[in-house]
Amino acid sequence: MANFKKGLFAAAAVMALSAGTAYADITVATVGPMTGQYAAFGEQMKRGAEQAVADINAKGGVMGQKLNLVVGDDACDPKQAVAVANQFVNQKVKFVAGHFCSGSSIPASAIYNEEGILQISPASTNPTLTEQGFENVFRVVGRDDQQGEVAGKYLADNYKGKKIAIVHDKQAYSKGLADETKKSLNKAGVQEVLYETITPGEKDYSTLVTKLKQNGVDVLYYGGYHTEAGLIVRQMREQGLKTQVISGDALVTKEFWAVTGAAGEGVMMTFSPDPRLNPAAKPVVEAIKKAGYDPEAYTLNTYATVQAWAQAVEKAKSTDVKPVAAALHANKFDTVLGTFGFDAKGDMTAPGYVMYEWSKGEYTYKK
Repeated sequence: MANFKKGLFAAAAVMALSAGTAYADITVATVGPMTGQYAAFGEQMKRGAEQAVADINAKGGVMGQKLNLVVGDDACDPKQAVAVANQFVNQKVKFVAGHFCSGSSIPASAIYNEEGILQISPASTNPTLTEQGFENVFRVVGRDDQQGEVAGKYLADNYKGKKIAIVHDKQAYSKGLADETKKSLNKAGVQEVLYETITPGEKDYSTLVTKLKQNGVDVLYYGGYHTEAGLIVRQMREQGLKTQVISGDALVTKEFWAVTGAAGEGVMMTFSPDPRLNPAAKPVVEAIKKAGYDPEAYTLNTYATVQAWAQAVEKAKSTDVKPVAAALHANKFDTVLGTFGFDAKGDMTAPGYVMYEWSKGEYTYKK
């Protein structure tokens, strides 16, 4: 699934972002799939973190100290994520904006908890991440049980009497999302006709498409990432299936449309309200677009993780994990996502999920 050729720690970028400063005083990090088939999300995280660090340093840094950003590549692989986490320990990283995949965030969080590093994930939605009881672990994104509840209710409300299939790729994020959607759907009195798994990273999903056809499936709910979802959609359309496809937040990248082309028309997905439309985010959106990049999906989530951490450090007057974690739990933070806080588990208190639809290469709110 992942491209390991670039090593366990693909990128370490040190930036001194103020004139006349030869080094930065506080080391922070972002980590995600910088290589491999999910690299589009790693790029989002990198862009968001870089812009946040640049903006904070331009305003004098945190407690008068500049931030130094290092970028880690976990390729969404759990073992590689642990290796990168240990690298961060050696580099004396104070804060990690990451990881992307839940399957990476969860094992890495144990390292951060043991070594006293503050972790805020901008993207990992599996409930387990914040159910471990770690005081240093937070997320700036919803949970699969929240997302699955929305998806399941939508399916039950809009496709009652239709044949619904649920499919996932067995990864932590994917299975969690599919199972929570199934739970919500079943609770509403609707039973799926098919529950299947696939192997991620393959190119041919014709066996699944054949099963969908044989079972007369009207709606496919897919728990997984954009690459496999895109291939399944394309292969369904090639075989003449008009089955409605609904998925989750891992489809919020234009890489999905790059895989499907016009076959992706009408595919729906759940995601939080588009942060690019938040007035508070306008200057940041413009700055990132000026650099030639559209800050879609998790770009601004990552920016917000850095903002929240920096504000918590100022309130705590320390970069040590315990006082900063306490400040995160006790306060609200003004960010590009709006104003939010964290509950006792470290989950974000903010608006939940809404439905989007792909059309002509763009995703917009489903009316």
